[in-house]
Amino acid sequence: MTFEVTKDSHLSKRGDCIIGVNANKGPTDFSSEFKKACKRDGARITVRLEATGVVEIIHGSGSRNLSFAHPNEMVGRKSSFASDRTILVRADKAAIDLNRRLIEKLRSPETTLTVQILVQVPVI
Repeated sequence: MTFEVTKDSHLSKRGDCIIGVNANKGPTDFSSEFKKACKRDGARITVRLEATGVVEIIHGSGSRNLSFAHPNEMVGRKSSFASDRTILVRADKAAIDLNRRLIEKLRSPETTLTVQILVQVPVI
């Protein structure tokens, strides 16, 4: 179970986890410092989604297996699986779990989705 935001401008019929298109960044565009922090086991990653006043928060984890190698697609996963598209694992929500008000707002092509991704690393 996942959620996805992509730089691509279209949705496929199978893309039932895609919550945002036309993103201005993909995993390869993130700063080296941010990616390094997310690749630490024990890192806590928070994704804040906002569209026309509706806010959703997703919590997940970092992993040494994250590569941030995909140029277009950012995927959050409930599982621990990591691919070049994965930006966090062990998420507490997938697309199906998101507030239905948010999903309804995102159905409109005029709606702008703001995605903020924060990472906290454990102090050693």
